Amino acid sequence: MWLIFLEMFVVNFGWNFNITFPMFFFITIWALGLSMIILAALIHLPIKLVLGISVIIILGHNLLDGVHVPGSTLPAFGWSLLHDQQFFTWHKEILLVGYPIVPLMAVMSLGYCLGAWYAAGYEVSKRQRNLWIAGATCIVLFIVLRYTNLYGDPVKWNVQKNTLFTILSFIKVNKYPPSLLYLLLTLGAAFLFLSFTEKSKGAVVKVVSVYGRVPMFYYLIHIYIIHLIAIIASALTPGQDWTIWFLKQPIWFTTNLKGYGFSLPVAYLVWIGIVMALYPLCKRYDDYKQANKGKWWLSYL
Repeated sequence: MWLIFLEMFVVNFGWNFNITFPMFFFITIWALGLSMIILAALIHLPIKLVLGISVIIILGHNLLDGVHVPGSTLPAFGWSLLHDQQFFTWHKEILLVGYPIVPLMAVMSLGYCLGAWYAAGYEVSKRQRNLWIAGATCIVLFIVLRYTNLYGDPVKWNVQKNTLFTILSFIKVNKYPPSLLYLLLTLGAAFLFLSFTEKSKGAVVKVVSVYGRVPMFYYLIHIYIIHLIAIIASALTPGQDWTIWFLKQPIWFTTNLKGYGFSLPVAYLVWIGIVMALYPLCKRYDDYKQANKGKWWLSYL
């Protein structure tokens, strides 16, 4: 419930910088919070049943791709929260359901089941083997299903003007909600990564682990910093109206933004720069958390 509160107010203000809250986004943190609430019920079931439910939802949810409820009605909003990314208007508010809960809640419960591989005393080599098999299976299944265009994603791939664009079409899979193919590709890659890096050590691992121990702290701060950078960049660029990013109705969501922003390489540089710039803050907060494990409120950030 705390995560959902953060999404509605702290995160949404970070996106809009408007205290009147003209828009509410139901995105990353709300989906994590609601998935945790659902998981709180599922953990009372036998672990094999939880695993079975998780796999069935992940494999089968794309059967619902053709189900849509039109309009800005309560049933339409309810269905969108489950499985259909949509915009809604409620009085003067704009609502965006960006992360429908199915199948995200099943991914969380699947992770809960796979947590057994990380239990104390579990053989490291066995965990690496399990992760490798799981990852390889996911990637192979992704390639087969994607190539045949039979099932697993609402948008089919097709041959493009050249090889590069054809490959991009092949891997362009739906994230909102995450399709079966999206999950096979991303979870498969994650399983393989965990398998290959099981025994990794060194400076890079230490740095990356800092972000991993304070993810909520980093996530909340980086939204505000990126928004401030967008305002400054627009203010310093001739011909751009920086106020569209600040204290207005969210016209930036519906206005043609041609001419705003930078090239993709610059966007990547900004991204890397922000991640690096936030490391000292994350490190200090991580040190504080490690030194004050008895403070209950730290577990909520």
